Amino acid sequence: MNWIKYKTKNIQIVRYAVQLLFFFLILYLAVIGIWKGVLLLVIFGITLILGRFFCGWICPFGLYMDTITILRRQLKIPYWALPQKLNQALHKTRYVVAFVIFVIVLQGFILGSTSFFELTNFVWLRPPFLSYTIFLEPLQVIILPWKPPFGALFEIKGVYFTYPYVGEILMYLQKSRFALLLAYAFVAATLASSFKVRRFWCRFCPTGISFAVINRFRQFRALPLLSLSKDSKKCTKCGICKRVCPVQVTEIYEKKTGKIMTSMCILCLRCVEMCPEQNCLSLGYKLNKTDKQ
Repeated sequence: MNWIKYKTKNIQIVRYAVQLLFFFLILYLAVIGIWKGVLLLVIFGITLILGRFFCGWICPFGLYMDTITILRRQLKIPYWALPQKLNQALHKTRYVVAFVIFVIVLQGFILGSTSFFELTNFVWLRPPFLSYTIFLEPLQVIILPWKPPFGALFEIKGVYFTYPYVGEILMYLQKSRFALLLAYAFVAATLASSFKVRRFWCRFCPTGISFAVINRFRQFRALPLLSLSKDSKKCTKCGICKRVCPVQVTEIYEKKTGKIMTSMCILCLRCVEMCPEQNCLSLGYKLNKTDKQ
């Protein structure tokens, strides 16, 4: 009964603890030098099965944004809710960004400038697969005991401080005198935006692409297996699930019953935490063959 009574606080603590655990695990993987290409395949593979669970519970960039949200709550500063049409449009931009990244790599094969046998470079995401490192940038830990290959924001006594996408900015703009300045501007912009708009970068993040594309095919409509589901008989249409969602998903409120099918959901379970009706919303493995709107 205590868990049910204080489930909001307890689930938040568990999620934050899991995020911190994976933060240090990812730092360890960076130290031992894990194969980046393999890590990328694992992330996308997990996404197809578990939906965007990675985004809600594992992603270090998500941890940084959630920490900023905690700070904002402590300061009792209200957040901004984006207009719904704008929010949906921003969510779609991640597919455009991902498409451009894939095209950049594929054009080498299409034009014949890249050999098929260079696929071995995928393991370390070396050229021609270097652009794919953008998909791994949300995993960038902000403190490193060594200098990153493309540079960092600053260094204090052998400890380097960086931020997601800073390495990419410094790499692609290395010939520009404004590279570091633009890196700081990006950090300031994303931190300020995330302070006022919950999980702001999740709307753009190309790593957040998931099942929305492939489940348009009948053979893959059961994906992802892990998802939220709703019991309409217990729903009172209070609208709390819409208000508390950090990425402003409305499908949870609008769905009548069954599996919630939206690639916008990051499975943070905030709606489950705050729903006043017990077992109205739940997380589990469910097929959507019999789900109805």
